[in-house]
Amino acid sequence: MRKLKLLTIILGIVLVTMVAFFGVYVQVQNRMEDKVKDYSYAMDLKGARNIRLTVDDSSNTVIKDSEGNEVSDAENLTDEELAEKGYTKEETKKNSDEVLNEENYKKSKSIIEKRLQELGVDNYIVSLDEVSGDIIIEIPENNNTDSVVSNVGTTGKFEIIDSETKEVLMDNNDIKRVRVMYGANNTGTSTGTAVYMDIEFNKEGTEKLKNISNTYVETNTTNNTNTTNETSETTTENTEEETTTKEITMQIDGEEIMTTSFDETIETGRLQLSVGSATTDSDTLNGYINQASSMAIILDNGNMPVAYTVASNEYILSDVTESELNIILYVMLAIVAISLIVLIIRYKSQGIISAFSFIGLASIFVLLLRYTNVVISIESIFGIAVVLILNYIFVNKLLSKLKKEETVNKGIITNIFKETYKEFFIKIIPVCIAVITFCFIKWEPISSFGMVMFWGILLIALYNISITNLLVRINASKGGKK
Repeated sequence: MRKLKLLTIILGIVLVTMVAFFGVYVQVQNRMEDKVKDYSYAMDLKGARNIRLTVDDSSNTVIKDSEGNEVSDAENLTDEELAEKGYTKEETKKNSDEVLNEENYKKSKSIIEKRLQELGVDNYIVSLDEVSGDIIIEIPENNNTDSVVSNVGTTGKFEIIDSETKEVLMDNNDIKRVRVMYGANNTGTSTGTAVYMDIEFNKEGTEKLKNISNTYVETNTTNNTNTTNETSETTTENTEEETTTKEITMQIDGEEIMTTSFDETIETGRLQLSVGSATTDSDTLNGYINQASSMAIILDNGNMPVAYTVASNEYILSDVTESELNIILYVMLAIVAISLIVLIIRYKSQGIISAFSFIGLASIFVLLLRYTNVVISIESIFGIAVVLILNYIFVNKLLSKLKKEETVNKGIITNIFKETYKEFFIKIIPVCIAVITFCFIKWEPISSFGMVMFWGILLIALYNISITNLLVRINASKGGKK
């Protein structure tokens, strides 16, 4: 029974090791895909995307009628045709001279930082040229980088306007918060799950929405006309109904989202906009959710007072090459292998069992770093080495104490574990305090090192009291002390 337990644990360690270092591959269409989550690398290892945003100095051409109202359907008219209709062209700068100041540059930088946080970018550098207003953004290179780039520099100007007069009825200042919602939709021609962007307005915005939804509605007008029949000398009254609709247009950064009217007065202060159509396809649904989430993040943090354009978008290679990383990895593996061989030579069967236990801890550790989204940097690689050294010290102390005992039993092993735990963790209390402090420092090299050490020390405490303890007990009980 004890041999079966021992064999089961060892096979479990082998399995975890295979998963941690080689992955789990399944066939997806015509390729094999690793289902084990990849590491999150810092910019010093993975490389970075460098984006430069410059103040947009372009202009928009606006066509207005004789009364000064904007005309939206005259873009294709020639200058002669415009003159015949009494229309005039006006060039309007995207950034007026009034908004180009240091205060607005700083506010735009702050909004970009908030967007990066909500977009899930763990590590970024945003710098501002306070004179020119240029903003330089440095973010890690990964599968989401292009999506982040397309959203981070968007102005995010939200407006609800009168479709005819172009009067602005509501804007970003009326928004309280924006959320993404989705649920089953089995009405109409489309079925499946529908995605909505739920816009909740503040107190002033709620009142505005109430008035707008009460005004911009479909109305019916009755016209009465009298018709006289000269032959019969009779008069017939005809009644005609005319339907008129007053509509609003919602737009973001001048691009129309939808034009609509309201069926009823909205008193809740909330407006739901559907994104895409209802679908049962998971990839399509995720696309709609990502699109809605990006729009929600942009609107939720307000519009930037200054309009920017992407002047450059470059990938900057890491200074550390893949071959250099491989050398570091091989050196670490060689040191671990030599250390485990020394352990086996000194402690015989208990050394073999402890070597398996050490490999199991290392395997679980690298999986833990993947799924806790710890950022791997050059400094955190050093942290991984420190964790493995600490665990080796603990195991060596434990086996050294066991070797001094003439006989071992359950009680002796328990006492030795308690004694080793007490000595080991009392000595590393200053290290634990420093590690916790490092975790809260926002400078990535230090915080990544701190997070690696935090999870490593926690794993040493939990793993050894359970797996290593159990392996040592089983091996000792079958006469394997020496």
